[in-house]
Amino acid sequence: MSPPIWRRAVAELVGTALLVGLGTGTIVLGARLGGIPQWELAVGWFLAVLVPIVLFIQVSGAHLNPVVTLSLAASGRIAWREVPPYVLGQIAGALVGSAVVLGTLGDLAHLGATVPAQGNVLRAFLAEAVFTAALVAAVFVLADRGEGRGRWRVLLPPTVVAISTYLIGPWSGSSLNPARTIAPAILSATYTDLWVYLTAIPLGALLVAAAWKPRAVDRLDRGPGRVEIST
Repeated sequence: MSPPIWRRAVAELVGTALLVGLGTGTIVLGARLGGIPQWELAVGWFLAVLVPIVLFIQVSGAHLNPVVTLSLAASGRIAWREVPPYVLGQIAGALVGSAVVLGTLGDLAHLGATVPAQGNVLRAFLAEAVFTAALVAAVFVLADRGEGRGRWRVLLPPTVVAISTYLIGPWSGSSLNPARTIAPAILSATYTDLWVYLTAIPLGALLVAAAWKPRAVDRLDRGPGRVEIST
């Protein structure tokens, strides 16, 4: 049986707060230090995604991202009724995480807000759509096949985020997550080309959801996922 929906929503709130706090905190801390290499940002984001997944995957599935929740529902992997509480929890958590960064590290680097480099919105749009699709594909593997022996499959989503941070971070900030983009944008009043992230990210996610339906989903338990029983 899945935990009650309120408990899952709280898990999403806390998990997303951790993700945004650790991830954007790495960006802001790097700015305080005068800049850090892109690979260090990638490692920071890898941990920012991995930690809440490990902590909350058994409670809520650790979506931590509104378009992950949306794509899971659109593909039939979870029930649509779960979407509103999950998304509200994620957005609230992102705001909490960003507020903690603001309060502890200050308003540097626009709190890690995502803005297309050199105003190149087309490049940012394509990069965000493609890597969001890759992230959702990684989530679908985890959702459909379980965590794997040794829980190795939990590494898939954070690995995609880390690669994205390293490759497209200099172009778009590598969001892949509307909540992660909205929270620092609001708290730092940085709204430049925000529409790019609010359109490209859902588009990439929904394209994967439309193309990749589950072969087998436990229809009696559409909660945080199934326990892996094989390799």
